[in-house]
Amino acid sequence: MTKTLFFQALAKFFFGLLLVGLLVFLPAGTLHYPQGWLFMAILFVPMFFAGLVMMARNPALLKSRLDAKEKQREQERIVKLSGLMFLFGFVLAGLTFRFGWFVLPWKVSLGAAAVFLLAYLLYAEVLRENTWLSRTIEVQENQTVVDTGLYGLVRHPMYSATLLLFLSMPLVLGSLPSFLVFWAYPALIVRRLKQEEEVLERELTGYSEYKQAVKYRLIPFIW
Repeated sequence: MTKTLFFQALAKFFFGLLLVGLLVFLPAGTLHYPQGWLFMAILFVPMFFAGLVMMARNPALLKSRLDAKEKQREQERIVKLSGLMFLFGFVLAGLTFRFGWFVLPWKVSLGAAAVFLLAYLLYAEVLRENTWLSRTIEVQENQTVVDTGLYGLVRHPMYSATLLLFLSMPLVLGSLPSFLVFWAYPALIVRRLKQEEEVLERELTGYSEYKQAVKYRLIPFIW
């Protein structure tokens, strides 16, 4: 554990906390937005403790995820479009609460929160299983194919987890309009996956055989 990595991680955590808080509560026009606080809690409390665990057990993985920057233009475009989706989706959720546009009942928010936390656990398991995980499309030195655990069910369990995470976010916030916005994510991730598989098949030994053994990309028995 280094002081530099610790303070870098802490700075990014508090910046994200402040940014998301502003995007959600400013459009809502009030801090009395219960679904907003529920969302902030389930997003940032597990994130904080997950960061501490990564700092203690695998600081190299934490550093690689903090420093990640896409090098391919197409992937940069997908990352930027995803950022716009989050921006528009969070602002729209706040406006939904403020003006009462198709606000979903509390039981939907609570159910979505349970799905979100389950997806968080799946994401943590993926990080445990695959120490070569990167936020960018690349093959790292000495990387090998992981084909056990969740990787024995689908080829990209990290994206499966993020699919659940991101589609549950607007439901936790109680916003049907925002939920419709977040449906842009599956289309974006499909575009990303196709290019990622091309890179892995070309540069990662054994990946072609892995594709034959594990047929499904994101959802078992479907796709």
